Amino acid sequence: MTNAASFRRQFWSGGFYELAIEVGSTDDAALQAVLDAVWTAAQVQGCYGHEGREPEEQEAVPRTIAALEEFGQLLGRVRLPTGELVAFGVTAVRGGDDSSDWLDFGVPLSALWQAGVAFEEGPFERSAATDDWLAALATDAFREAPFSLGLVGWNVSGLAEAALLSDGLPEKRGMGYLLPRDGVLHYGAVND
Repeated sequence: MTNAASFRRQFWSGGFYELAIEVGSTDDAALQAVLDAVWTAAQVQGCYGHEGREPEEQEAVPRTIAALEEFGQLLGRVRLPTGELVAFGVTAVRGGDDSSDWLDFGVPLSALWQAGVAFEEGPFERSAATDDWLAALATDAFREAPFSLGLVGWNVSGLAEAALLSDGLPEKRGMGYLLPRDGVLHYGAVND
């Protein structure tokens, strides 16, 4: 197995390349629906709670909000469009009275490097191929569990809110945006 698929924490460095989803509510059922939809769209292998142990060294855990809260994250492996198997983690940020829950699907940047993903030159880690893959996952998931906003890129969770995008997608985008309008999810790729 390559390091790209390892759950050992020493391989999880550089932050995460994320699909961050603003669920649109703080209801457990809505968060569970988005979790299930993303998991299915990504064709995840396994569901585990411990990042310090490989899947073969631990029991699988249920893909539930209760398990997510107990372990702080759920881990699995996914295949990139290139066929390379990589580790990933899902976390949730629960909203309060005035905000929404977020579900973050993140692949460690180090796993993408190990898998040979090409990144653009610049001050931030950017990969158009990874952006497109995550946007496609979000689009598939949206069909099963609509959400308020999706963000794609390196460490993007919480950098925008659906409530602040009433005029639509930003003209200049340093991250990918997935914004629903009239039941259709619109993708605005990075252009800045």
